[in-house]
Amino acid sequence: MELSTIAGQSIPTFPLYSTAEKAIPLLGFGTAEYPFGASIYTLKETILEAIKLGYRHFDTAAIYLSEQPLGEAISDALRLGLIKSRDELFITSKLWCSDAHHDFVLPALKKTLQNLKLEYLNLFLIHWPLSLKPAKYEFPFQKEDIIPFDPKSVWEAMEECQGLGLTKSIGVSNFSCKKLETILSTAKIPPAVNQVEMNPLWQQKKLRKFCEEKGILVEAYSPLGAKGTAWGTNRVMECEVLKEIAQAKGKSLAQVCLRWAHEQGVCALVKSFNKERMKQNLDIFDWKLTADESHKISQLPQCKGFPGAAFLSDDGPYKSVEELWDGEI
Repeated sequence: MELSTIAGQSIPTFPLYSTAEKAIPLLGFGTAEYPFGASIYTLKETILEAIKLGYRHFDTAAIYLSEQPLGEAISDALRLGLIKSRDELFITSKLWCSDAHHDFVLPALKKTLQNLKLEYLNLFLIHWPLSLKPAKYEFPFQKEDIIPFDPKSVWEAMEECQGLGLTKSIGVSNFSCKKLETILSTAKIPPAVNQVEMNPLWQQKKLRKFCEEKGILVEAYSPLGAKGTAWGTNRVMECEVLKEIAQAKGKSLAQVCLRWAHEQGVCALVKSFNKERMKQNLDIFDWKLTADESHKISQLPQCKGFPGAAFLSDDGPYKSVEELWDGEI
């Protein structure tokens, strides 16, 4: 693992495989707030504050309605001299399900770049292994809009995007081992990243082992349980074991979760729009969990926070959570 010093913060980075991309900072700033777009008028200032604090990796998606504020924040950061060039930033966005069709992928990426006012992404992900009828951007969506997903042709279009230089690297999100195998069986460029729900109460051990063997970096979303969102729960923040560890270390529970994720060798995506917590979330690199603390966390009962019921349909490709996650539930 390499260390890059950013604005006084030493944020570890990791080189992505299957790409000429520079290394990815292993702590990213998420921009999804539910309902999507709830903070659209204040998000630009929040992102500028994050850049001032030392964040350089930002995660957005077409469905989040946060691409435009992020793009405006990047323009302002350059104008204000907070960064010398766009190349200092690592920007990820995602292909929404209504664009998960071969002929819609490239136009969707071009629209994302237009929103961000950028010439390229560092990472472009298929948001879910699911297709919806084209032209709608909504969540939750109508069950009748779910249609069959063709991973081979969608991935070919993603590879084309990388070939054109519009994104430096490509990957997926919310893919099981089996669904990754499907992509890998025909891919010319393997996925560089799989972004999935992961935290001490949903540790994804099987998936992480598989991804490590295949050279795919795991990115952890909802590392604190995503309390207050449609896909999150309070279980992580209310976990007594984590509270005890945090108290013993003189750290916040959030810091313990993020340090744990970092020690698993994954990239963690944090989302707080509170300045003090944004600072705290960066302060996870100069201390470690003890072997006993790590063991206690490894023994926590496991429960997925977001089973994905919205993606199930009697007429769609996934009729149960077992089919959506291929038993990894």
